[in-house]
Amino acid sequence: MAMPSEARAQRILDSLNTAILTCDRDLKVVSANPAGEALFGVSTNHLLRRSLSDLCPNDRRAIAPLRNALETGQPVTAHAMRLTLSPELTITVDYTATPVSGWNDDVRLILELIRVDRFLRLAREDSLLDSYAAGRAVLRGLAHEIKNPLGGLRGAAQLLDRELPNRGYREYTRIIIHEADRLRNLVDRMMGPRQPLKSEAVNIHEVLEHVRRLVQAENPEGLILLRDYDPSLPDLKGDREQLIQAILNVARNAVEAMDGRGRLELRTRVKRFVTIDHVRHRRVIHIEIADDGPGVPEELRAQIFYPLVTGRADGTGLGLSIAQDILGRHGGMIEFTSEPGATRFSFYLPFNKPGNRT
Repeated sequence: MAMPSEARAQRILDSLNTAILTCDRDLKVVSANPAGEALFGVSTNHLLRRSLSDLCPNDRRAIAPLRNALETGQPVTAHAMRLTLSPELTITVDYTATPVSGWNDDVRLILELIRVDRFLRLAREDSLLDSYAAGRAVLRGLAHEIKNPLGGLRGAAQLLDRELPNRGYREYTRIIIHEADRLRNLVDRMMGPRQPLKSEAVNIHEVLEHVRRLVQAENPEGLILLRDYDPSLPDLKGDREQLIQAILNVARNAVEAMDGRGRLELRTRVKRFVTIDHVRHRRVIHIEIADDGPGVPEELRAQIFYPLVTGRADGTGLGLSIAQDILGRHGGMIEFTSEPGATRFSFYLPFNKPGNRT
């Protein structure tokens, strides 16, 4: 016996990965397929008869074209629209809204939504990793070209120091030696840690608490340090000392941006199905360092992980570059969002054993 056409259509809708919602003239949801439930994170019963304006109360820019589509009868398409579904969840979607008549002389709006966060994130990640790899290659070449003549300069100054009969002149050779050493150390810091990664069980909360104590000791007044840890997190395989350095670099940057006064929060969660450098991980540790400082200047955001890029007159611009390098060697990465009063740096660390990435 053939399946009725309406039932077949419903089965097709239910099998789609694209979220499909049907709305009435008041933009109240009258039907939703399972992908729609998954997109909004609620059941169909919770969606039914609720207005899109209620579901996305802070997204008038996304809702307004839908009303226009109903009024004009013309389909509308929008790309990369951000929808705030809850204070903790903002998603980015492409959508197409198509008015369709035929429901008792009424018009319904068929809304197709495709979540594109992952695709946008992959594109940003590819661009970041490509730029970062190119920057590291340039740095390695520069390090070689700088350290070779520095070694010769230092050696010549040492020989000259031993031969000079006048002790007063030796002060100049010692300045040369000291400055050559300082430049060599700067180049080494630009390149980040070069020692092989240790592979040991690391409790990330113990790492974060170590960082918290250091930051608190350095800023005993004016800084409010908050913690929001997921106690269920298992240990990961990694290098404890290098992870401390990476997290401490970012935390110190945040404190310096706030001039030592403000709120700094350390947060941990498990994040599922995260792609890092084209590797899909079932679970990763998500560490967030959030502050309420002035934010990252707009002109620095695209280059913030590059060496020597800094917004402070007395900064070296090496902290974030080193942190990104350490996370990369652990198979992870760092991302950030920033606006005045809300800057968040997110660390993504796989649970698996770190590889030999350099």
